[in-house]
Amino acid sequence: MQQELIPNEGKSLEVTTTQGVFLRYPIKTHVVMKDDVLEQLLEQYVKPHIQPQDALYISEKIVAITQGRAFDIDDIKVSKLANLLCKFVYKSPYGIGLGSPWTMQLAIDDIGVPKILFAAFCSAVTKPFGMRGVFYKIVGDKGRAIDGPCDYTLPPYNHYAKLAPKDPNGVAARLSTYLGGNPVVIMDANDIGREVLGVSDRSVSIDLCKEIFRDNPLGQKDQCTPLCLVRQAPDTAIGGETIQQ
Repeated sequence: MQQELIPNEGKSLEVTTTQGVFLRYPIKTHVVMKDDVLEQLLEQYVKPHIQPQDALYISEKIVAITQGRAFDIDDIKVSKLANLLCKFVYKSPYGIGLGSPWTMQLAIDDIGVPKILFAAFCSAVTKPFGMRGVFYKIVGDKGRAIDGPCDYTLPPYNHYAKLAPKDPNGVAARLSTYLGGNPVVIMDANDIGREVLGVSDRSVSIDLCKEIFRDNPLGQKDQCTPLCLVRQAPDTAIGGETIQQ
């Protein structure tokens, strides 16, 4: 039976942007694992619903998982440097980020010791002046997208840490081709922020994507909706603009 596409609890179907009103349809899937193939997920869950002008938004987490970039924390060998640096990272209630020894170790391995130490130095120097987030600005999207186990994360990923997805623009372009040309956006979103990690085409407006996802319609806990179809509401476009500008 084809699933009904309805907003997650506490989220709205519609969002008003500077380019008109858009509808966000979250799509529930099974718990995605390393052996899953993104194209097969799209075949099973997206193709029954997608329309020609829709854009598909994908949680970066399942992209990373299917690339083998999520790791059981028991398998991560944590260094003394990771144990030290993670103590100075702000721990948000919406995601552990680099505030754990496991995620910090992944950052060190993926980004490199020199850049991590430089980011830590700049953060320490600027913090007395009330500047926050300097560390994450320096490590960039690769660092911001690293995340670790939280109490609300679905098993088995409540015991995992993960890296950012590899080549998100390339993945988005590949999946767009598989869908016949529909735009694809890979998002790193939580309840306090959102970043666009990958787009299938440079004509996709990053600012509009962030507007559409400003309240994170995929949810942050056990919704199990890592896919979202975004559709322009009829007769609401402003200045003729749509999801692709």
